[in-house]
Amino acid sequence: MTLSTSSSEPHISIDDFLKFKEFFYRRTGISFEPSKRYFVDKRLVERIEATRTGNFRGYFTFLRLQASGEELQQLTNLMTVNETYFLREEYQFQCLVDSILPEIVRRKTGANAIRIWCIPSSSGEEPYSIAMYLLERWAGITAWDVEIVSSDIDTSILRRARVGRYSARSVHNVPPRWLEKYFRETGDEFQLCDDLRQAVEFTRVNLSEPADTLVYHDFDVIFCRNLLIYFDDVSRTTAAETFYEALNPGGYICLGHSESMSRISPLFKVRKFPEAIVYQKGLETP
Repeated sequence: MTLSTSSSEPHISIDDFLKFKEFFYRRTGISFEPSKRYFVDKRLVERIEATRTGNFRGYFTFLRLQASGEELQQLTNLMTVNETYFLREEYQFQCLVDSILPEIVRRKTGANAIRIWCIPSSSGEEPYSIAMYLLERWAGITAWDVEIVSSDIDTSILRRARVGRYSARSVHNVPPRWLEKYFRETGDEFQLCDDLRQAVEFTRVNLSEPADTLVYHDFDVIFCRNLLIYFDDVSRTTAAETFYEALNPGGYICLGHSESMSRISPLFKVRKFPEAIVYQKGLETP
């Protein structure tokens, strides 16, 4: 391995960018458009310098051949965007408690828990919002066990989610009563209470790796908001098939406001509830 002896910043050529783009797409399903080149180059340079591999060629060899995959995970953590806040697109949470869950409990038999999967997790605002919403707005929470699993490819953001400490901007939509009930103010941050932190299971998942997703099944609802916009058509179709297999018959998936499952896959039917449009797996699977 060649160590850098130059004080100048490593250069990323257009060929380097294209090689990396193809490699990263194959490993994660995330496709970078040319407009994202500055973003990608900046993070590649950071890792070249951190690993002291000298230049793109040395770093790319190291990245591809490292047996542990630790560097790929480090780079993936840098390349993924985590921009969210509590109660974002709240109308979907309202749809969950007013329309989706009543349909689910009518079909449920036995003592099976209601299972919800959030992906991507980001720093935890979405799954924790769901937990708060169920506690505050859904009467059925006293009669039903609910399991919330939240997943992300970024291990550093998962660590932050488990800690549950947030900025004032992140909690700006939380009603004052909820803020007082579920958070403790510490300096300029807000610490989520232990009960809510323990209500969500956080896991690391790469949707492009079948071995990662096989264990995810028997979910009633999936929230996958603002992730598929980073995928190309092939990766979106693969993700839709993964979600289809993960859902129980009749299960629902909620996407971001700019995303449409109808343009991705015919596996789901459109459900137009008063609060939101969501997508449903058939009650009878082929």
